[in-house]
Amino acid sequence: MELLYWLEAIRCRALDNLMLLVTNLGEETAFLVAAMIVFWCVDKKKGYYVLAVGLLGTLINQFMKLAFRVPRPWVQDPDFTIVEQAREAAAGFSFPSGHSTSAVGTFGAIGYSSGNKLVKYCCYAVCVLVPLSRMYLGVHTPADVLVGTLLSVVLIRILSPMICRPGFRKTGGIFALVLALAAGLLLFAEHYPFSIEASQLQNLASGSKNAYTMLGTAIGLLIGYPLEHKYVNFETKAVWWAQILKVILGFALVLAVKEGLRAPLDALFAGHLIARAVRYCLIVLTAGLLWPMSFRWFSKIGVKK
Repeated sequence: MELLYWLEAIRCRALDNLMLLVTNLGEETAFLVAAMIVFWCVDKKKGYYVLAVGLLGTLINQFMKLAFRVPRPWVQDPDFTIVEQAREAAAGFSFPSGHSTSAVGTFGAIGYSSGNKLVKYCCYAVCVLVPLSRMYLGVHTPADVLVGTLLSVVLIRILSPMICRPGFRKTGGIFALVLALAAGLLLFAEHYPFSIEASQLQNLASGSKNAYTMLGTAIGLLIGYPLEHKYVNFETKAVWWAQILKVILGFALVLAVKEGLRAPLDALFAGHLIARAVRYCLIVLTAGLLWPMSFRWFSKIGVKK
């Protein structure tokens, strides 16, 4: 807590706003945008690599959160204050840091697999700044961010020679592992007899919510991956302005599915979290199968005949 108190002492409005901006790079939206850009515009194999690192990291992180059930810093020490704007995104238990796992997994995998030095340095800078922002904002301890970071570093090193190497054909097996872990997380979150205080029940609910999210995502990947490979098999290459158009329109479509189906699916499933699993399955199928069907057109526009 000594480091957190020192960071608390140097807080000011300018640094608060900067760290709130930086910490967003560990959010779900940043992961989605980064993964889609790599998958759609750079290299499909590297896109699957970023997805695998991010999803496995999130699943292991959530297992650890529920297993250790460490309270947030301000709960451990009532005298400690946080930057209030960061409280809403600090859902679930504290250890390990989900934002650190996500940011390091996403941008670390991109940097590690990239041959561009500028991309590497920028990505590695994010890997340092996001964990630092979590401590500055007061929502995680050094142990939280260190373990969250190390978890993703290990996955980056393990999965890179598997998925990124030429001729590797077991990516579907890795996504099957993601599904098995997601199902295990759901059973753990929903049926393990946790003994916690009433004030911590919302953290347990956050674990269930994330389990359904991961389950739907994994199902979407297992459906979409073989279908894309067999029937779509899109090319990532296109002229630069077509790539920008591809990302903007594609992300708008994914966002429309993500937000537009929220209320109808919640109504259909009477508010049960299974609606979240279905929604995320459809998000993955839209991003990995439906939208890539248009890429043949994007690869042709702007090309001189």
